[in-house]
Amino acid sequence: MRSGTAFVALMLIAMFASRPATAAPALVVEHTNSKVLYAEAADDLWHPASLTKIMTAYLVFGAIKEGKLTLKSKVTCSADAHTQPPSKIGLAVGGQLTVDKALESLIVKSANDVAVMLAEAVAGSTVAFVAKMNATAHRLGMSRTVFVNPNGLPAPGQVTTARDLAKLTRAVIDEFPEHAHYWGMSEMRLGKQRLTSHNGLLRSLEGADGFKTGFICDSGFNVVASATRDGRRIIAVVLGDVTSAERNIRAASLLEHGFQQPGWKQLFNSTTIDNMPLAPAVPVRSVRKDVTSWGCNPPPAKKRKPKPATVKAKDDGKKKEAKRAPRGDGGEPRPAPVTVEVETGSGDTSAIQLRGTMPPPAAAFQAPH
Repeated sequence: MRSGTAFVALMLIAMFASRPATAAPALVVEHTNSKVLYAEAADDLWHPASLTKIMTAYLVFGAIKEGKLTLKSKVTCSADAHTQPPSKIGLAVGGQLTVDKALESLIVKSANDVAVMLAEAVAGSTVAFVAKMNATAHRLGMSRTVFVNPNGLPAPGQVTTARDLAKLTRAVIDEFPEHAHYWGMSEMRLGKQRLTSHNGLLRSLEGADGFKTGFICDSGFNVVASATRDGRRIIAVVLGDVTSAERNIRAASLLEHGFQQPGWKQLFNSTTIDNMPLAPAVPVRSVRKDVTSWGCNPPPAKKRKPKPATVKAKDDGKKKEAKRAPRGDGGEPRPAPVTVEVETGSGDTSAIQLRGTMPPPAAAFQAPH
């Protein structure tokens, strides 16, 4: 067994051994012929989170091709856009961005307010834009996808599948190669701000060239990722991981698995994302309780302790306050808060404070070269 193959095998064994019996969806596809290299629960309904923005960008690209917009056109922040929760750019009502900068903000920053701005520029309103999203999904054969908003913020009825996301990604790559650079950007500049992508694979995986991450509490950590090596492009869809690190490792491992599949072997593989038998529908489920994120599973509120009672000293009759018990378990002082960053909202990164000893950060995954 070659070292690369052995590495992938070990990664997959370690990864899936620790996963629950009901695993989250995953799909690996060869882009040129749409052949399925790996599939797991690929037709299960799942909340797309910010992967919704792939469709939003697809429709903006279409509007540019039709001449309705140009990259230099300005989009305006409406009151509706301004009230969207993070992740966002945070423009004031009436503020403007060029379509070019808006697309960067949509894809790199995963800005929810910018998604609404672009939707309104393309269709006049988010309601009309969502109708276009669903009509386009139907045209692309995304048979189990329903969109409710243009940014992926929580909505019970907004669902998709790993297979449908692979079809959408294929359409974006095939129809709009001139806009491929947006998906591969690991950072962007907005004024004096430097904003980085949540897609860590762009900085750690050999040949990585896109695509998009997404997160809400109910969906867990999602990613559509693609990489190209020696002229072969592989697309991986990974949904429902409980941490961003596990999402990145699973996606990287599956991409490596795809590249390890020799071309001659695929001559005997006739299964594609178009003809793969459709699995029975499975109701959408939430992974909120398993997700490692402060915002998804906050600790229960602590009950207030009663004020210390006063006791009467026997020696002099004066009142004294009873001493409080030392703070922290075992009488040890409470540890100082540790500030960390986590992905919240719909791909937002926010600083939070946790108390306790933080484990050392896991090393970034680096695929073998």
